[in-house]
Amino acid sequence: MSTDYITAATVGEIAPGKMKRVVANGEAILLANVEGEHYAVSDICTHEDASLYLGCLKGKRVQCSLHSGMFDVTTGEAVEEPAEIALKTYPVRINGDKVEVGVSDKGEQPA
Repeated sequence: MSTDYITAATVGEIAPGKMKRVVANGEAILLANVEGEHYAVSDICTHEDASLYLGCLKGKRVQCSLHSGMFDVTTGEAVEEPAEIALKTYPVRINGDKVEVGVSDKGEQPA
């Protein structure tokens, strides 16, 4: 399968340690800048269906504002309970000054 990429942000739009929520193909995606690298995961907490964008990014971990579950945005892995199920991840590429997220596939589940 081929992956279609959408422009989710510009390179300078999301400062390190910050996040942006985008919706593409009906899916809410959280785009995070971790020390200058961009990562994309599902924006919806796998524990209680809350938007992770409403939480906070601490290093490479995003904390859900509802019950404080944590996920690694670089892998999607659930790293602190009550979260137990990994987030869907999306490929990210830089194209000139654009941050693009691959959305046509259903994303990748971490192994």
